[in-house]
Amino acid sequence: MAEVYIAECRTYEEERVKEAMSELLQKSGLLSFVRPDMTIGIKANLVSFMKPEAAATTHPTVLKVLCDMLTDRGAKCIIGDSPGGLYNSVFVGRVYSATGMKSLESERVSLNRNFGQKTADFPEAMVAKTFEYTAWLDECDAVINFCKLKTHGMMGLSAAAKNLFGIVPGTIKPEYHFRFPDHKDFARMIVDLNEFLKPELSICDAVVGMEGNGPTAGTPREIGCLIASASPHKLDLVCAEIIGIKPETLPILEAAKERGLIEGGFDTLDVSGDVEKFKIPDYERIETHTSLDFKGKNNILGTVMGNIVGSVLASKPKLKKSECVGCKECMKICPAKAIVMSGGKPKINRKECIRCFCCQEFCPKGALKVSRPLVAKILNK
Repeated sequence: MAEVYIAECRTYEEERVKEAMSELLQKSGLLSFVRPDMTIGIKANLVSFMKPEAAATTHPTVLKVLCDMLTDRGAKCIIGDSPGGLYNSVFVGRVYSATGMKSLESERVSLNRNFGQKTADFPEAMVAKTFEYTAWLDECDAVINFCKLKTHGMMGLSAAAKNLFGIVPGTIKPEYHFRFPDHKDFARMIVDLNEFLKPELSICDAVVGMEGNGPTAGTPREIGCLIASASPHKLDLVCAEIIGIKPETLPILEAAKERGLIEGGFDTLDVSGDVEKFKIPDYERIETHTSLDFKGKNNILGTVMGNIVGSVLASKPKLKKSECVGCKECMKICPAKAIVMSGGKPKINRKECIRCFCCQEFCPKGALKVSRPLVAKILNK
């Protein structure tokens, strides 16, 4: 049995999706865990109230086909997520409507409407030993993680592992950015969430992905495949290979490697399917990190110099004033309260900014961009 499966799917036409999903899941045995009368939670990527063609959310057609496959086996399905914003019926209901989720409801398929939350005690975690999570997941006998392949301002890549940040209730998410401002710790927290939930299966909608100013304000880009794996991190390695990102520049993959959840790079994987035919060399990426480490391990001067150099090389959110409408959403979402309005436009206090890129992720006009210093671009080549 392979570790990762990939199937060609160039369109969201339902019959083609059925063929690809059958190739991906039926022949591989990845659905062998499904039993009659199980309740299976499908954690989709429903980041915001955006239409499917924006390529920011899991497409409803691939979700429908998956639900049909599960209900044919006698299971019941609950589709859910906690998007950025209020975690209540009104806000999430708007997201369900915009993303096409309401069309999926049937006798055996429901959308989550339990907006309770619980506290998890997870002593084996690396950093997130306690955290809040969405209570609907406790209603499920198993969870399938169905992500979207996108670039991401803070983490570089949004795919399977990052999708599980959506188990944290929406209004609490900014607190977790402030709680784990170091990108390595934030990545470790994401791995902790994955280890806590332990989804039975991860699937990636890479029929059309998002490039550029992702994960919400980028540009749709045809990739033409669906990907599946029992391991979210091994699936992410394949995603990184397809869009040309070096795994060592992705903090979540580095955290997974640190945890022993992956052993090496893409070349070490057993993949069923031809990854080469889906690679996109000119995919517009967000390279937010350098793989160079300037910090001395047991040397105060080295640590200080490392912090200075790291600050110089660090990517930062930057406003493109001509695209800004002064809506104040970035100021409201900023967990560090580092943004104030000046002359009707947001102004970022660089001393307070923790580079979580929440402002960039949730700017409704995409006016905030990831800005990478020229010296960092040169050093990383």
